[in-house]
Amino acid sequence: TSCVSCGQCIAVCPTGALLEKDYTDEVFAALADPDKYVIVQSAPAVRAALGEAFGLPIGTNVEGKMVAALRRLGFDKVFDTDFAADLTIMEEAHELIDRISNGGKLPMITSCSPGWIKFCEHYYPDMLDNLSSCKSPQQMFGAITKTYFAEKNNIDPKKIVMVSVMPCTAKKFEIGRPDQSAAGVPDVDISITTR
Repeated sequence: TSCVSCGQCIAVCPTGALLEKDYTDEVFAALADPDKYVIVQSAPAVRAALGEAFGLPIGTNVEGKMVAALRRLGFDKVFDTDFAADLTIMEEAHELIDRISNGGKLPMITSCSPGWIKFCEHYYPDMLDNLSSCKSPQQMFGAITKTYFAEKNNIDPKKIVMVSVMPCTAKKFEIGRPDQSAAGVPDVDISITTR
């Protein structure tokens, strides 16, 4: 459909009839499976929005509390998506330099938002070549985890369950795209939102 999975419809639905898909049961099932190595990454926005859900003043940074809670829930590793955001910026910079140096398509537009990608696919397909070929930070983190991290720690990528906590429902859509499997398995297995 032409829906870009941005989640704005559920954010403004006056009756509560529209809800996001809830994948917390899948997260708890993974955490309960002793054969799984469960890793969580959280987007920077989550550490501020999460406090609001618990009645704290808007913008309160609850990163320490959130990490402690995630560890107590049983996640094997807790990471911040900031690292992959830095990698994405570096990769996009290399791609931009290459495009400028070799006559590539300009302007180059970031590919960090799956909602934006889908919007372009449906409404501006003539601009698809302008989009960066880089994965979003969420997907890049999943790809690195299931390749580099898995190799360095002697973990079978098939046993890793990568969970992302993101501020955007479009990230749930993104993990199912066909081009998001660097290690032959999904880069990210489950995406949940702050709620």
